Amino acid sequence: MRYVKGLQEVGSGLYAYLQPDGGWGWSNAGLIVDGERTLLVDTLFDLQLTREMLRAMRDAVPAAGRIDTLVNTHANGDHCYGNQLLRDARIVASRRTAEEMSELPPAAMAGLVEQAPNMGEVGAFFLECFGSFQFAGIEPALPGETFSGELTLPIGERELRLIEVGPAHTRGDTLVHVPADRVLYSGDILFAGAHPIAWAGPVSNWIAACDRVLEMDVDVIVPGHGPIAGLDEVRELRAYFDHLYEHARACHAEGMTPLQAARSTSLDRWADWGERERLVVNIANIFAELSGEAEPLNPLAAFEQMAALARSP
Repeated sequence: MRYVKGLQEVGSGLYAYLQPDGGWGWSNAGLIVDGERTLLVDTLFDLQLTREMLRAMRDAVPAAGRIDTLVNTHANGDHCYGNQLLRDARIVASRRTAEEMSELPPAAMAGLVEQAPNMGEVGAFFLECFGSFQFAGIEPALPGETFSGELTLPIGERELRLIEVGPAHTRGDTLVHVPADRVLYSGDILFAGAHPIAWAGPVSNWIAACDRVLEMDVDVIVPGHGPIAGLDEVRELRAYFDHLYEHARACHAEGMTPLQAARSTSLDRWADWGERERLVVNIANIFAELSGEAEPLNPLAAFEQMAALARSP
């Protein structure tokens, strides 16, 4: 399947909505249809993008004129800020995702974009990442139903499995598995062809999530960002994390900072992956795990260090 913007069928009644180039904020979503019953996997970063997606879904699949159920795979705004347009739907997420959603509301993102021109290098970097999105006027719509661990969800005659594998990328990452069709909507547990970012971690949990996916009978994976993928891309992500762990252990033993370690990282076969600046957050997360610390970098410190790495040669 080509990596182009819009709706693509990935199975009978199963769709992916893709947003190239998959970089900061340009996330994917999914649609599952069985007869007249519908489920949406994630919304997009702002209302305009979400409206455009819902219109494309309605035009291609008449049943999508009404979305019965919405599942948010995690709390990042590029997967839930469009929830406002689906207030009549049953909104489901893991308990930890629902709790985390309230921590960076759209109004806060709008305020950060407004203040960014006065924030020097980190502000300029923040605008490079998020200046294309419109956060003003978005009202949060939080899940009305939560779960922990696993939840079986019927959609028409289909049976879906919601599998919580966080904390990893965020605190409550959830996979949406359609076992009978061998399709998985991974949320941001898989970034296809780009550096992931461990906002929550620990990275060892993310590796465990990759292992769990690799044990599934899956042919098609709709990643949170990037083109349609399969198990090979999950193996590649796991190898990437193993590579980072080996490098981070050596750098941590030498007393390097995460930024120094990120600058010295040899990316080998991952050199063409996008968003290289995320390396510093991933390494900082591994450092915290090696030191027995519970807290990852706070978002401001993370963006300061990513801005510094992005400006590095």
